[in-house]
Amino acid sequence: MNCDPCYLAVIPARAGSKRLPGKNYRVMSGKPLIAWTIESAIAANVDLDIVVTTDDANVKSVIQPYSEHINLIDRPTELASDSASSMDVLFHAIEKATRTGKHYQGVILLQPTSPLRTKEDIEGAFRLFEEKNATSVVSVTECEHSPLWSNTLNENKSMSAFIRDDFIGIRSQDLPSYFRLNGAIYIANMSTIETEKTFFNLPDSYAYIMERSHSIDIDEKLDFEFAEFLFSKRV
Repeated sequence: MNCDPCYLAVIPARAGSKRLPGKNYRVMSGKPLIAWTIESAIAANVDLDIVVTTDDANVKSVIQPYSEHINLIDRPTELASDSASSMDVLFHAIEKATRTGKHYQGVILLQPTSPLRTKEDIEGAFRLFEEKNATSVVSVTECEHSPLWSNTLNENKSMSAFIRDDFIGIRSQDLPSYFRLNGAIYIANMSTIETEKTFFNLPDSYAYIMERSHSIDIDEKLDFEFAEFLFSKRV
């Protein structure tokens, strides 16, 4: 299929954020938060058409210096609420980006709340996507603590059956490795995303494993402060 560029990169940044208001343009290590994702996408050696979808005037102002490299998509009010799904936002962006007749081989979703994701992470995820001829690639990182030592608690906080008997007494380093979604990278070929409307649980879907230090997903102030600390340690 002829495509130029071959992949659509969608960066979603709505105005509303209850836990950390204004987080998408809050300054982190000298740059607005969203700028880190924009710059890593621009720098990545991947054939990308980059769009930012937002309803936030402050975000629109922040991305103006990057207008040579990215396009702005005005997000309608109904897609900027707490109840709007990320897939609804993604499909709106795809519809807007392809309205002029452009054709893309695939789409990548890059959330601005993952500022420690690097251009090398994006490139590595795309290499995996193409080498595996994958339907989708989703980034993960190894769990900080094994879920085998986790459980829910009932109302009286009883721990009588908190850990399965077969895992009591086993050293943490001897437990199997578990991985979690880190929210940084989601890639799918266009036909799959349009048909299945998901990045998950698909045939020929693969995990791109990222370092923990690249996998902070900012939801609240503590996440933001930890990400700033990690930035300060980068050489």
